[in-house]
Amino acid sequence: MKILIVHQYFNTPESAGPLRSYYLAYGLKSNITAHNQKCSLEKEVQGLKVHYLPVYYDNSLGFLARIIAFTKFAWLAYQKALCISGVNLCYAISTPLSVGWVARKLKANLGIPYFFEVGDLWPEAPIQMGVVNSPWIIERIKRFEKSIYVGADQVVALSPGIKDSILISAPNCQVSVIPNMSDCQFFQMEPKDSHLENMFGVNDKMVVTYFGAAGRANHLEYLLDAAKYAQNANNTLHFLVVAHGSELERIKKLAAHYNLKNLDFLPYCNRKELKEVLNVTDAVYVSYADVPILATGSPNKYFDGLAAGKLMLVNFKGWLKNITERHQLGFYVDPSRPEIVTEILGPIAMNRAILLRSQRKARVIAETFFSRELTVQKLLKSLNNKHQMVVRGPEVYTLTA
Repeated sequence: MKILIVHQYFNTPESAGPLRSYYLAYGLKSNITAHNQKCSLEKEVQGLKVHYLPVYYDNSLGFLARIIAFTKFAWLAYQKALCISGVNLCYAISTPLSVGWVARKLKANLGIPYFFEVGDLWPEAPIQMGVVNSPWIIERIKRFEKSIYVGADQVVALSPGIKDSILISAPNCQVSVIPNMSDCQFFQMEPKDSHLENMFGVNDKMVVTYFGAAGRANHLEYLLDAAKYAQNANNTLHFLVVAHGSELERIKKLAAHYNLKNLDFLPYCNRKELKEVLNVTDAVYVSYADVPILATGSPNKYFDGLAAGKLMLVNFKGWLKNITERHQLGFYVDPSRPEIVTEILGPIAMNRAILLRSQRKARVIAETFFSRELTVQKLLKSLNNKHQMVVRGPEVYTLTA
């Protein structure tokens, strides 16, 4: 069985960014993607055959520039896919939603069935955030969204909330839930390294770290407010931010305006460097703006935090809040009450036994429910059940940018 994976944001362990598609491809084996270069490229990446397409994309791009990048990738990916012979199945990974157009087009013209993976709900997210507000555009995008769901052999949702929303849009489509993954092989629960504590300047501090995107959806103003309150309380809390995105420079200026001495911005980094940051981290902060649809997300940072055995702080309601509280992995911190971070972590900083207990539980949950091996096994089972065919490594190809 020959599988073609189409994902615009394919990353490798040496680069910065989420690795779900890499491990899915590696577990199946290979991809069409994009890169910020001027020409196409085909190469072997640790045993994976990857086709890179020349589509520039960066988190700092404006809305129109993003739409142009999405459209360009979809067209180039479709043209490239036509040149790959013998494909039995297309596995399309959103966002953007336009990746689904590639899969749907291949099915319509070549009869290639497809699975469609949904990690973020589009267009509902930009609609609720006010980015898209034209009724005419909304109606057509939603119609397009539904057509992708209906045309898929199977839709893979990364959370129960995403599944529920998909079934509202397309009640009769087949949806399975395969959440994001924790890389329990790479990230470990380990003692703090005094050398790293010196390097990051966090000796004798209780460290709260945010890593990932710095966009409108993440609303890092909440974290700045928490840091400002902690600084006024004169406690040992220290905040680290490892981020990139369209809002980062504005957030940095706001932090400077607040004169925050207990918060540092670190360069966006690859996983090896992130592992060093997490070594000195006590708690991982996961942030979304107060927009209901965002609470259905399955952010990589949450699952990496579990794998590294960190206390989890989430500032939104939904399935991850429920998991965090039910299994005592950490706390929900109400973003409208910035003092809550200090109120919760202040006593824990004085009693590390409580902290260690939650950290150990986080690691156990990562190993038991979200390991990357388990995630790949779930996908393989879904593919094999649907098509009664065994997936072998060399039969998977990846298109990216």
